[in-house]
Amino acid sequence: MTAGNPTVIDVQDVRYAYGDVHALRGVGFSVPRGSFFALLGPNGAGKSTLVSLMSTLLPLQTGTLEVAGVDVRRHAAAVRRRLGLVFQEPSLDERLTVLENLDFHGRIYGLNGRARRERAEHVLDVVELGEWQNASARILSRGMKRRLEIARGVMHDPDLLILDEPTTGLDVQSRRAVWSYLGALRRETGLSLLLTTHQIEEAEDADLVAVIDRGEVLAFGTPLELRERLGGMVVTLRGVPDDLRADLAASVPDVVAGPSGDTLRVRVADPGPLIARIAPDLPRLAGLSVQAASLEDVFLNLTGRALREERAAPGPARVSPTDGRGFR
Repeated sequence: MTAGNPTVIDVQDVRYAYGDVHALRGVGFSVPRGSFFALLGPNGAGKSTLVSLMSTLLPLQTGTLEVAGVDVRRHAAAVRRRLGLVFQEPSLDERLTVLENLDFHGRIYGLNGRARRERAEHVLDVVELGEWQNASARILSRGMKRRLEIARGVMHDPDLLILDEPTTGLDVQSRRAVWSYLGALRRETGLSLLLTTHQIEEAEDADLVAVIDRGEVLAFGTPLELRERLGGMVVTLRGVPDDLRADLAASVPDVVAGPSGDTLRVRVADPGPLIARIAPDLPRLAGLSVQAASLEDVFLNLTGRALREERAAPGPARVSPTDGRGFR
């Protein structure tokens, strides 16, 4: 890995437009080397555009952007060598064995024969797939395939591993296993992580979080800093009837709709008066809970939208790391 530069991501006044549609509007932040960084935003917020600029899959239009101290505009090939990617969609070659998938990736990055084999065996041991190295990738379970994709993403010892929805479709045990292996890789190598996810609880353990919406960074800091900035308690009401929802939305500050339409989250300094007010309606509710603000509450308060909410916006096509425009 590259030493010296203290930041792994440095973004300054980055703007990007698809014709008349402005996807990024002066984004700026810096992430220290070795960090676990989570980038959160509703669909269409600008996350994919920003990650594509970092990955050199899109050309930088305005501003400056460095990855591991390397300028993406002037040294795109060098940036690619410092990046690993784990895509949301499966991207293994299932015609190859587990080891052959890593061997092919190592060849693309110029690892010589002995170093390539030793590195492949090492990363397979880290993700506990060493005994499967000669098995066809086709027969692996979904969780094992994801672990293999992580091994492939760090095969060339990158400075930054970009994780796009790395646990989508995995069960709870597999998700925990994925994060366990990623933690082991970070401890071993100082690897930096960039996570984009709809599993917002996965970002609670991040060192730094950025919330982006409509092309602007709305908040940047540690999860604790963002929760403390929001402050107060959060009352979550489930199964809220239409008339009560309309009444609360019109008369109570800081009411945000939850991921499902009949859920409301209300931020209050003291939950007592709100609960007393809705006491006659309690039998009509499916549930009520009171807790300190979570990262999801911060997100909803900032954007007013659920993380999974769809929003039409243009965006770059996904590119495989080994196709004609990808990471060679």
